[in-house]
Amino acid sequence: MCSSTPISAIKFANRKNNNRLSVRLRITAQPQLPTIGGIRIQALPDDHPTPDGVGFFVRGGPSVPRKEPRLPMGSPLHTVFEYVLLVVGSLIMAASFNAFLNPNQIASGGVAGVSTIAQHLTGLNPAIIQWGLNIPIFLLALWLLGGQFGLKAAVGSVVFPLCVFITTHIGTPTHNPLLAAVYGGIGVGLGLGIVFRGRGSTGGLGLAAQILHKFSGLSLGFSVAIFDGLVILTSALVFTPENALYALIGLFVTTKTIDIVQLGFNYAKVAFIISEKTDAMRKAILNDLDRGLTELNGHGGYTGESRTVMMVVVKQNEVTRLKTLVRAVDPQAFVILSETNEVLGEGFKRHA
Repeated sequence: MCSSTPISAIKFANRKNNNRLSVRLRITAQPQLPTIGGIRIQALPDDHPTPDGVGFFVRGGPSVPRKEPRLPMGSPLHTVFEYVLLVVGSLIMAASFNAFLNPNQIASGGVAGVSTIAQHLTGLNPAIIQWGLNIPIFLLALWLLGGQFGLKAAVGSVVFPLCVFITTHIGTPTHNPLLAAVYGGIGVGLGLGIVFRGRGSTGGLGLAAQILHKFSGLSLGFSVAIFDGLVILTSALVFTPENALYALIGLFVTTKTIDIVQLGFNYAKVAFIISEKTDAMRKAILNDLDRGLTELNGHGGYTGESRTVMMVVVKQNEVTRLKTLVRAVDPQAFVILSETNEVLGEGFKRHA
């Protein structure tokens, strides 16, 4: 074996156990050992102890240099970048609030929704109302929950109302409440998604929901829904029931937009395949579809027999090809396809 040997031409000694092919390697950093694809390898003797279920393990790491993240986590530049995302996201949220939601009296939850209602009742600037709510809620959360929120939640509690104050006179492009709910929801969702990408928070009722979650035992999602529901219900009483219905539309659009910003459009499918022709199916997926797969141990619930379950992740445009391959290899194969929102790793999206 030499360093220039192509990997496809190398065969390793192996042993079969329960119809499985087991290849045992040790990856090392010793320069005198042969390499494959830039990785130095060393064969292990058959009696060398290896943990069950492990096909190989690392000793010293690969010799191929790994790609470093563009901004390493915890570095000063990365921290600055996260605060930039917090400010940019808050600015987008504030502009959407002042351009669409507030002028059309759409209170779709959160402190922003409370400020819309309070402005109608008191005439105060929404930014003043938001400061008056955000800062006490943050201090209360700090007292009851400890310092787990950190500086970003404090900054967000101040920066978002500041952005609302700066964009107060931005003007509204529409007085159609449906358009305002949809586009306001998109803008707020886009801004919140950017804030979340920077691991930040705008404080407000999100912190209040965490307090309720801790002391009531309710789930965090349900706690958030309670506060948003109370805001929307109050808007129905202060404005009109129709305004509350538009607020529900805005809240729904906001939630979906946050998902898109967080996860992107890179939807993929996870396929679980159970077939009597495991070897042929494996070769078809690896060679014809050019996708990796993971084999899981399964047992038939009725027969109690051991079965191999193959898990394959494919892109949306590869689903039809996968189904065609499976049908060609084994028309009796059992296939489960399910959605997955984000896949990180080789052949898909790189780790952020």
